[in-house]
Amino acid sequence: MSDPLRKAPTVNHGESTAGCLWVVATPIGNLTDISKRALEVLANVSCILAEDTRHSKRLLNHYGIRTRLRACHDHNEAEQVGWLCAQLESGVDIALISDAGTPLISDPGYVLVSQLRKRSFRVQCVPGPSAIVAALSVAGLPTDRFVFDGFLPAKSAARQAALAVYALEGRTVVLLESSHRIEACLVDIVSVLGPQRRVVLARELTKKFETVLDGDAADLVQRLKEDPDQTRGEFVLLIEGVTQPLKDDQEVLRMLQILMAELPLKQAAALVASLADRKKNEVYKLALSLK
Repeated sequence: MSDPLRKAPTVNHGESTAGCLWVVATPIGNLTDISKRALEVLANVSCILAEDTRHSKRLLNHYGIRTRLRACHDHNEAEQVGWLCAQLESGVDIALISDAGTPLISDPGYVLVSQLRKRSFRVQCVPGPSAIVAALSVAGLPTDRFVFDGFLPAKSAARQAALAVYALEGRTVVLLESSHRIEACLVDIVSVLGPQRRVVLARELTKKFETVLDGDAADLVQRLKEDPDQTRGEFVLLIEGVTQPLKDDQEVLRMLQILMAELPLKQAAALVASLADRKKNEVYKLALSLK
């Protein structure tokens, strides 16, 4: 009986003899969260472009896949375009994976895919795990409309300015955060969006110590202080959207104070006016009062 992992991936090249770049999603934690199709592709391509070859080697070894690996990360991705085009032109297939989840989603790969599509090379996906979608599926927040903004700025003032944009965001906001900044980020959410803003913190998804904390922002800050273990690992942070505009001048002034710390007065006033659905001149006068 033939080995199912040695079955060649099905690709319709039409009349072209060029190879295909396969964008393959890999597990975000639990190694069994990978599709049979992903394993078939990884076993049969000529080479796998990996964000960290040492990390990806563990996944391949787990499934007995011996395909050679080549590093492709943020610092060398642009340099790989010429090599990859030459490989595909020779007729071989190449796979692209990241350390975890779906490539290009807060991971390397955009430069490669965009350049290949401009050159009319075939790019196909093998869908699978994504921490963003996994978190949305268990958070209990609306999923019909959401916005993903990656990582917030590292410094508090810039982070607060970024958070102020969500004061009137009606969609669920999905963010990523690191273990050494998660508590400070929640404190800034309390400061900017208010202590009652509902937040869901999805930690170590699919891994041994997976937890999903749900509550008011102030409540989550306290829970992290009481249980420091909840600040460890990898995080997806979700913020519930709102349906009400900024209610009064005090809330408008609070937003102006935060934004004016990072932006020119006129630009901050224009942004708050848009968020609050107010006239620019009206908000500009409030901003001048802070000066």
